[in-house]
Amino acid sequence: MSVNACAELVEKADPERFRTTMAAPVAARAVLFPIHAFCLEVAKAPWVTKESMIAEMRLQFWRDVLTEIGERKAPRAHEVAAPLAAVLDDAAATALDATVTARQWDIYSDPHEDEAALHRYLHATYVIPMHVASRLLGAGEDHAKALNRLGFAGALGRYFTAIPALQDHGRRPLIDGRPEAVAALAKETVEKARWGAQNLRGLSKSARAPMLDAMMQMPLLRQAAKDPMAVIEGRLGQGAFKASLRLAGVSQLSGWAAF
Repeated sequence: MSVNACAELVEKADPERFRTTMAAPVAARAVLFPIHAFCLEVAKAPWVTKESMIAEMRLQFWRDVLTEIGERKAPRAHEVAAPLAAVLDDAAATALDATVTARQWDIYSDPHEDEAALHRYLHATYVIPMHVASRLLGAGEDHAKALNRLGFAGALGRYFTAIPALQDHGRRPLIDGRPEAVAALAKETVEKARWGAQNLRGLSKSARAPMLDAMMQMPLLRQAAKDPMAVIEGRLGQGAFKASLRLAGVSQLSGWAAF
């Protein structure tokens, strides 16, 4: 059970995330791949069964894994548990419990209660894991606000991309699905993310590495701001060539300066 096993899981389930992680310094990958693999395992738990009780049990498994990591018990015999235990400290294990809890929303068909509930879901499922990774790689508490703002943009970009699939599964992912509301949310998020990126330039490449995926979502949010129907119709995206160029840029400091 190794980081390589986690990397293989990420490569298979989320090629885009795999590419951004491979653009990170080697030492950062050893932290990122176990956290990414954990997030993928938690994210898929509600979808591998139609039985809500079984889905809840799968999420509880990961909550128990985190508890045991915090208590420094021997990791369970799972290909992700051991590498995850090797990189998390007590605070990280505690923080990631919120990521597991938030995925309960995916089990059921109830909509988010309000805009604040949607924001909490995106924060817990995306921002917290990336914030944890950045801290483990050297980011300080003084970077928390910037990490949260840029991380939320990454969360929203990925969520927008997933909306057609969520709707196909009977979910109601948007609080306000009017085009003007979607455009306003995307525009506001981009503006806040710009501030976040500007205030993370001083971090090392390793500490910024967890946010590379968020930086890759910016073109999608700009597209959503200009063409909000692209979100509903599943037309968000950028070509492979443009994505490769952007990744090359954001993996270097110059790409952040040009945000």
